[in-house]
Amino acid sequence: MNNIAVDIGDKFFGNSGGIRTANSLSTYITFFLNASFVIAGVLLLFYFVMGGIGMIAGAGKDNPQQIEKGKQAATSALIGFIVVFASYWIVKLIEQLTGITILGN
Repeated sequence: MNNIAVDIGDKFFGNSGGIRTANSLSTYITFFLNASFVIAGVLLLFYFVMGGIGMIAGAGKDNPQQIEKGKQAATSALIGFIVVFASYWIVKLIEQLTGITILGN
């Protein structure tokens, strides 16, 4: 019963302490890239939901213009997802080719 508490500092914040002890440009780039992927994911979810609501509302009102706006929003969100997904894997490929860790573990 003495070992109930677990130190999660290294698991969640890394050995270097993350952005708190940033001493190089690479730490800031890693933080920026990770944050931008998270923000892109949240925006993707928001646009998918808003596009779906727009299509449903347009169908309920029998309004073809609103349905088209909803479809356009959902299509734009899908294209944005493809761009973000591809950029993530391009960064991972660069990590593999150069041996430099950009996005962290």
